[in-house]
Amino acid sequence: MVAHVRLRTPLALLGAALLVLVAPPLLTTGSGAETGTQIPGLRLMVPNTPGGGYDITARTAAKNAEDAELTHNIEVFNLPGAGGTVGLTRLVGEHGNGKLAMSMGLGVVGAARSNHSPKTLADTTPIARLTEEQDVVVVAKNSPYKTIDQLVRAWKKNPGKLPVGGGSSPGGPDHLAPMLMARAAGIAPKQVNYVPFDGGGELLASILGSKVAFGVSGVGEYLDQIKSGELRLLAVTGPKRVKGLDGPTLKESGYDVDFTNWRGIVAPPGLSDAERKKLTGLVRKLHASPEWKKSLKTNGWDDAFLTGDEFGDFLAAQDKRVVSVLKELGL
Repeated sequence: MVAHVRLRTPLALLGAALLVLVAPPLLTTGSGAETGTQIPGLRLMVPNTPGGGYDITARTAAKNAEDAELTHNIEVFNLPGAGGTVGLTRLVGEHGNGKLAMSMGLGVVGAARSNHSPKTLADTTPIARLTEEQDVVVVAKNSPYKTIDQLVRAWKKNPGKLPVGGGSSPGGPDHLAPMLMARAAGIAPKQVNYVPFDGGGELLASILGSKVAFGVSGVGEYLDQIKSGELRLLAVTGPKRVKGLDGPTLKESGYDVDFTNWRGIVAPPGLSDAERKKLTGLVRKLHASPEWKKSLKTNGWDDAFLTGDEFGDFLAAQDKRVVSVLKELGL
């Protein structure tokens, strides 16, 4: 395997409540009733804690869909546990429920593998990949590490004594990124002291409280904290610098890593063709809306739209890639 790995696939914290019912806008003649996107009673599950990437993605998508008058009263709720596999199991158990969908991403692919989940994404109905984003390597503002090189030098001296936190289970993006970073720096991945958290929201408190030496998570999750100075950005994991942020790529810093994360939406198995088309149609209209385009820019996300069977094929390929990378890293 080449030294760099790029795992491609599918929003600023919007409020971390366990349950949010987005208020409906006034119905107009241009509402979703006419565009065929209305799904009364639609619920959007977030399979990790508030404040994480899936949570931000789901709440942003729900608000944008309502602001664009595509549908109304979308209920967003959190069902965390086991890196997303508790939510995945619940979703698969809702066979034929066309009013339920789940926000997910590469982390759920990895968690299903690392937790030996009896249910996998192959058991779901793929709807759409939405976004792609880089991970960021961050420390608290009072950290002694001012640059990525300072951090890596200390990390190499004693890998076990510098815990790295990530918002995903082993096999997920926030785990794979520092492992690839370690290998590029000459550190054996098995020596890395990785501390998993159930989403970026939980991880944030440990970074700010210096419970971990550094953290790795999605750029959209920590954009506000980086801009406010609460977190210091040391590097980004993707192929280019993030616009508006002062942080080098790992590659330009001399570490041969090129890594991006993705997020998307899946639904329960057993949907009728009409139900599947309705959900996919809603997401297509959302993707085309000015509201969503603005959110992509605000959150530092790249558009990575992919639907239906193509997204399903992508999910299958991602599962194989995760297994391959974990094996190559000796994990």
